[in-house]
Amino acid sequence: FSIEAYTLLGVGLAIIVLRLYTRITTVGIQRLQPDDYLMVLAAIVYSAETVLAYGVGTYWHGLANNAMTDEQRRLLDPSSEEYMMRVNGSKFQVAGWSTYTFLLWILKASMCTFYIRLTDGLDFRRRIYFGFGLIAITWLALLLTILFGCFPLQKNWQIYPNPGNLCQPAISRIDIFVTVVLNVSTDIYLMSIPLPMLWHSSLRPWKKAGLMVLFSGGIFVTMAGILRCVLIITDPVHGAEQAGSWAVRETFVAVVTSNLPMVVPLVNRWIRPMFWHIKSFTSQVGNMSGITRSANPMPGAFRLEDKNPRRGMGPRSVNPLTNTSFDGSEDRIVHHKDQSQITDRSAISNQTDLEAGRILGPGGILKQTSVHISESRNSRTTFPSDDGFLDIGDYYLTGQS
Repeated sequence: FSIEAYTLLGVGLAIIVLRLYTRITTVGIQRLQPDDYLMVLAAIVYSAETVLAYGVGTYWHGLANNAMTDEQRRLLDPSSEEYMMRVNGSKFQVAGWSTYTFLLWILKASMCTFYIRLTDGLDFRRRIYFGFGLIAITWLALLLTILFGCFPLQKNWQIYPNPGNLCQPAISRIDIFVTVVLNVSTDIYLMSIPLPMLWHSSLRPWKKAGLMVLFSGGIFVTMAGILRCVLIITDPVHGAEQAGSWAVRETFVAVVTSNLPMVVPLVNRWIRPMFWHIKSFTSQVGNMSGITRSANPMPGAFRLEDKNPRRGMGPRSVNPLTNTSFDGSEDRIVHHKDQSQITDRSAISNQTDLEAGRILGPGGILKQTSVHISESRNSRTTFPSDDGFLDIGDYYLTGQS
């Protein structure tokens, strides 16, 4: 467990650092937003939670003031090593519950703050502000439950007499059920903010599915939290130690899924040049094998590219060309100097110089057409920031704009 816990901690902190690198290189360190600072706080709390979980399993061997009969409690010597381990293990359990829930709720607040920037200009602000209120109220209720569900606080590490289930932090049912209910309800609400917006967007099905999975990380966190609850209830003796392991895994998944929306665009930009090099190499191999394209097409033919240069990158907007207008066209007669020189109009009309873009011979008609194409976007690839526009990646979200 020690190797797993610190490995997950290292990977989680690396992802947070990668997220901050993305944000700093995009907007600068002075333009970081509250969700970035919340993630720095989350890194500190995550480290503390991992150390506490390590202490519960390694230093105190999963012992606390639970899983003892009344006779064992009475006979346990207060000066013994086991007594000391059970008391300290119980204190670590209280601290572990506090940091575990605090970390999860920090990540929820960070995601909610990110949604404000993600939905800028769309009609989602009231739902997001309600989410902030829900996060604050539920975290306060949870903290009061952990600290005052057993009163006074020192009863949480009392050995004898039996303090009761509410004062056994490793298996306290009130802590378990309140945490699970509030955690699941807030995760479901936070997922209900971006998922309907993605569902009704005009994205390609595969990209829509990928983004919905990306913003549905709360499902995995919820499943881990429910499993943690089941382990404690079904195995009061060893369940607490296993629950500590699953708490570390759950918070790791929460850290990863909370930062993925910011990290994926950077990774995509790093990986994309490799694909272009592979595609270029494949094209060269194809040309060497005789699969070539005519370099000089017939006069009057349009030369078509084999590939769309943006293929794989998604459309520039949901409806890229929504308004195509011809500003004007001018038909102009190219007069010849001497009308008597016209002998065979059919022959003259076939004499064209396409490369120069003009009509050869007298009496030809030159038509100049000016085409103006305007693009109105119902999607957002950039988002307003204090110093201009912020590119958060390849997201195309439709909405009221």
